Amino acid sequence: MNISKEQIDSLNAVVKVAITKEDYEEKVNDILKNYRKQANIPGFRKGQVPMGLIKKQYGKAVLVDEVNKLLQDNLNKYLTEEKLDVLGNPLPKPQENFDWDKENFDFEFELGLAPEFEVKLNTKKPITHYKIVADKKMVNEQVERLQKQYGKIVSKPEVTKTAEVNGTFKNETEEIDHKTTIELSKIKAKKAIDTLLGKKVGETVTLKTKGLFKEDYLLSSSLGIPQEKAENLNIEVTLTIEEINEREPAELNQELFDKLFGEDTVKSEAEMKEKIKTDSEKQFEQQSDQKLLNDITEKLIEETKFDLPSEFLKKWIQVSGEKELTEVEASEEYEKSEKGLRYQLIEGKVIKENDLQVQFDELKEFAKGFIKSQMAQYGHMDPKEEELENIAARVMGNQDEVKRLSEQLMSQKLLTLYKEKANLKNKEISYENFVKEVYG
Repeated sequence: MNISKEQIDSLNAVVKVAITKEDYEEKVNDILKNYRKQANIPGFRKGQVPMGLIKKQYGKAVLVDEVNKLLQDNLNKYLTEEKLDVLGNPLPKPQENFDWDKENFDFEFELGLAPEFEVKLNTKKPITHYKIVADKKMVNEQVERLQKQYGKIVSKPEVTKTAEVNGTFKNETEEIDHKTTIELSKIKAKKAIDTLLGKKVGETVTLKTKGLFKEDYLLSSSLGIPQEKAENLNIEVTLTIEEINEREPAELNQELFDKLFGEDTVKSEAEMKEKIKTDSEKQFEQQSDQKLLNDITEKLIEETKFDLPSEFLKKWIQVSGEKELTEVEASEEYEKSEKGLRYQLIEGKVIKENDLQVQFDELKEFAKGFIKSQMAQYGHMDPKEEELENIAARVMGNQDEVKRLSEQLMSQKLLTLYKEKANLKNKEISYENFVKEVYG
């Protein structure tokens, strides 16, 4: 067997594979001999079928199968030995009037090659790294929310501005009949507030849905209808009041501190506010890191210039799926995936050049940390090491989970690298302003 490469340009090549009779003959004959031993053909005793008949019946199929195996194995071996960095998979070049009755065969495969390029983490323009802080306003609002959440529910004779109203919304035409609880503080429409104030249990009021709540999502949950239906809904609904309550805020005392943070963890209002600030900023750090990772990704794609073997990749996309695509469909699919492919190549180069690796032991520790945080969400704050080890062992036995965790850990390693080497400018900002600046 002879394999050679013809370089078309820096991104495209053709690999030629010449297979001779000597490459496959022995293997094909061995398989046919085995077929002869097992063959049950009327008129012949088992194992006594003439080889000519076996070759006539099975020879072509066995030949094709063995030649294809030879091709696959040796082509992959060649690409590995020659250290060819290919994109997609080799594409066989079509041959007209290919003759399987010949003894020697020639095949050609198109290759799309990965481009050579340089990645500069120190980008031309600096990338903003946000430090999101929990300001006094936010901390105070969180304290109020917790006091309200853990406070007492007190029945009231009539609706006030701080009341929670339990009742049933109805509209026969739209088939709305839904029990719900609404807070007057979350109603936006002044007319609706005025209509509700002073009403008593048993009374029914009529409200307009358009602009009823400060947050749009509240309309769908209050009326018990899908979000799509709630969008731009402009009808009148009746609300029959069944219960009126107010929440009496919980006192800021040791009993509340222990409920929220565990026994004697927090011992004063000042410590409570500091704990809320610290915990909030830890959560914000995850959002800030994700934003930084996204921004660096975009900037590296923008500033790292290289060509791709686009025509080859379009052809590969056309034939590589379950269903063959048209040229137009393949071209559209390529346009959608090009940006992702570019970053995949950039990320691969960054990982290789900086020798970033995921070791089994650190992956296991990462998995245990992830499991511990998941358990904390369900109130299991201090799991035993043995329990973590057992769960981690089960997780590490699942290939899909290992892949997912490996990708997350590698993202963390990349983020650490970017924080060290990328061109960053730090910006301290409140969460409210971060949301406005980043998400509009």
